[in-house]
Amino acid sequence: MEWFNAENLVAVGTAVLGLAASVAVVWYERRVPRRKSIGFRVQLDTSIGSHARNGRRANVRLGLFNDFSDLADATLVLLRIENDGAQSIAGDDYTSRGVHGLTAVFTGRTILGIAVTQPADAGHLMDHFTPAAGLRYDGDTLYLPKVPLNQGKHFKVLALLTGGGVGDDVEVTGGIRDGDVKRNQSTTVDDKPPLFSRPARVITVLFTVCVITLASIIVIRNNDAPTPIGCATGTLTVTGSTAFAPAAEKLAESYETACPGSDVTVETHGSTAGIRALDAAGAKAASSGGSPSVIAFSDGPKPNGYAELRENPVAVSVFTLVVNDRVAVRDLSLAEVRRIYQGEIRNWEVVGGPDLPILLVSRDANSGTREVFQRQVLKRNEPANSSRDCRTKDDSDATVIRCELDSTAQVLSTVARLSGAIGYSEPRSASATKGLHALRIDGQAASIETVDTSGYPYREIEYAYTYGRPPADSLAVSFVNYVTRGAGQDVVRDQGHFPCLSPEGLRLCAAQ
Repeated sequence: MEWFNAENLVAVGTAVLGLAASVAVVWYERRVPRRKSIGFRVQLDTSIGSHARNGRRANVRLGLFNDFSDLADATLVLLRIENDGAQSIAGDDYTSRGVHGLTAVFTGRTILGIAVTQPADAGHLMDHFTPAAGLRYDGDTLYLPKVPLNQGKHFKVLALLTGGGVGDDVEVTGGIRDGDVKRNQSTTVDDKPPLFSRPARVITVLFTVCVITLASIIVIRNNDAPTPIGCATGTLTVTGSTAFAPAAEKLAESYETACPGSDVTVETHGSTAGIRALDAAGAKAASSGGSPSVIAFSDGPKPNGYAELRENPVAVSVFTLVVNDRVAVRDLSLAEVRRIYQGEIRNWEVVGGPDLPILLVSRDANSGTREVFQRQVLKRNEPANSSRDCRTKDDSDATVIRCELDSTAQVLSTVARLSGAIGYSEPRSASATKGLHALRIDGQAASIETVDTSGYPYREIEYAYTYGRPPADSLAVSFVNYVTRGAGQDVVRDQGHFPCLSPEGLRLCAAQ
């Protein structure tokens, strides 16, 4: 299948990788049991003595700090002990054989005194910090009791030290059953804390890589100008519906741009005329064992008697009635439309318009737009042709003034020119023509945006017909595939038709 190419597989794989990484991190954080853990960090290590060390200038001291000579090289260290694991730690989780649970060593310095602090919601911990529970210090070593800590809880120890210097090693050791004691990254008052946690940074990096990869694939694919389904070269004639001609011309232009070496010519003379031309070209080519390089667009299904032609649904097309701007009527009921074309209503003042005779400007018998109008709206044929100039009767016995023209463009220009004229067209061409306006039927406007819900009657499937089954590598097959299943469906929608390939279009095309 064409979808299964390297670029698509890499794109999907990259997206899946990014999603999997995010899910895995969240799952691991929430579901995977982790070891018990006590972390420690040095949050403050500063000199309060008067001796200069390591090239620093001596501190300025006043009061008690200046009164005691043995504080000349003193330092203060704030040590934070925290439960950073996934489980609470009880007193019997400490594995030390002594009374104490943890040991803090201030290498090269001597402890003069300590103070223990705790968060406001952990005041009960203070009962554990007693000499009987193991709290004491000796030289450079501080012994901490077996303090129970719930998940996320902590306490702090402020130590007054002499000797050594700021930055000398501070190490906390001890044993935790099914766990460990480890150093955490210190965030001191002089440090700038990280903006994101480590898992957040990992996820961000992975997502960034995925987004860049996907963006690169999209850019490469766009720059490579992907071709329609099975690009082919050669010449092709597109005939048939004049109402669908604007869309056919855009499709031809788009295909030629995407497929260099192709030449698609649009020559439309009406749906029925196009069906006949395709059948004739096919019969001629088949007599010599070939296949015609012709396709025909038709507003609705082909007439009977063309068994060799194969239909390909393209879109649902809507059509609209149009009237000259001097007719101040915007809406007609379905019954009024039928009475007008039966000759029962011959003047616009009967339906709330001006005192003008009604002139029926119609298409000839080759027109698919006319065929759809008769089948879906009138439920009968239009009256006979009675006028050559669309203004006066040639047949005095005719009940209506009705003329027939060869194309949608001729109908629109004639309706715009003659006061009292009414005709029909596809909506986009009608809206681009000055001097006329569209009519609603039973309050419903011709719109592809509401065609699947409104019940608007003047609509039909647009078909692309081929003669039999052209060769798979032919331009006819490639162009039909482009129109019915490829990028041409976007062109069809842009031109005011409802693609059959869309979810709503599948239902509508099947129901017509």
